[in-house]
Amino acid sequence: MENAVLITIGDEILSGNTVDTNSNFIATELKNIGIKVSQIFTISDEIETIKNTIGSAFEIGDLIITTGGLGPTRDDKTKKAIAEYFNDEIALDEVTFNHLKNYMEKRGRLEILERNREQAFVPTKSTVFQNHFGTAPCMMMEQNGKLLFSLPGVPFEVKPLIKDQIVPYLQEKFNLNYISTRIVSVVGIPESILADTIEGWELALPSNLALSYLPVGTRVKLRLTASGENEAALQQQLEEEIQKLLPLIKDNVIATSEDKIEKILAEILTERKLTISTAESCTGGELAKMITSVSGSSKYFLGGMIAYATEKKIDILKVKKETIEEFTVVSEQVAAEMAEGCQKLYDTHISLSTTGVAGPGKGEDGKDVGTVFCTIRIHDQEVTSKLYMPHLERLDFMHFVSQKIIQDLVGILINN
Repeated sequence: MENAVLITIGDEILSGNTVDTNSNFIATELKNIGIKVSQIFTISDEIETIKNTIGSAFEIGDLIITTGGLGPTRDDKTKKAIAEYFNDEIALDEVTFNHLKNYMEKRGRLEILERNREQAFVPTKSTVFQNHFGTAPCMMMEQNGKLLFSLPGVPFEVKPLIKDQIVPYLQEKFNLNYISTRIVSVVGIPESILADTIEGWELALPSNLALSYLPVGTRVKLRLTASGENEAALQQQLEEEIQKLLPLIKDNVIATSEDKIEKILAEILTERKLTISTAESCTGGELAKMITSVSGSSKYFLGGMIAYATEKKIDILKVKKETIEEFTVVSEQVAAEMAEGCQKLYDTHISLSTTGVAGPGKGEDGKDVGTVFCTIRIHDQEVTSKLYMPHLERLDFMHFVSQKIIQDLVGILINN
């Protein structure tokens, strides 16, 4: 089994009202056990559409996984479409019904058991994987050695079904290769120049290794993926290739293992026993959110505040009123005083600050949308930078700025 096809079912996905996060998660989990996703379909909840897409998917891949379209009512089109495609009938499965009953009983919801009874009706040829976090079971159908799994669409139900049941099942049933991945994070060099610089190394990679360039803001992640029968040998092979790469770009590498910039920062802060705090305006808490998204961040993140209103910058962070009057609230000087005030407020080794205009309208001081000043203060030293990104929408702007300031902090810490 080498290729998979994912099918996301639901008009809410097609309309843009709901973001499909399931496909990204499933593709990642399958990649980790050596199964490549060849194609992803997003389709409406219509019987003929579902049947036709399943047919097309089986022509492409050995494994089909659908998400969405499984509901508690008799007009559940996904289940009907699957039954029709496999020339099957839908009937009550007593094991699934008992599981559903126990699920409802544990949650004190037995009064709605009969309303959800239809969830226990499944195609008679299916193998059922019980859902421990919802009412719709996962159903597996087989055709000529190829498999179809039909899952509910709720992400917190999809994840445990995939990780705890489907992936282990596939690993046991098929002789799958191991897949190992390493990420090398590179900053301070454009992607095109980076590609030219490491071209010789890339062309000499063994056939079982693949390289991907993944730009994230102003950082480029080089993802090395190796496949083979021996996991330890793959890890050793990846390490050897990375050691060959480093001399070519050593001044631009900030990490050779972790993927996310906030995790890279976490390793450095933990290792050096440094603490950090944040004072945010235009990023609206996104910076603190990223830092605290890492498990164990309470060891180094002591606190943060969103000083959105100008008077709060003055009252809490002790930004001088005269500084704002002379330079405006969106300025290098105010960013620096915010960082200093934050550092004193939380008594941390490091403080980060942001002040700018996220949009869509201009700032109160007339600064253009996309203007932002960021300060990194380490002990009594500080670096303030200006960014101008008028092309980014508000939420993208907040995320980009937060990514960039953490990335810059990592770069400073590594080089000092």
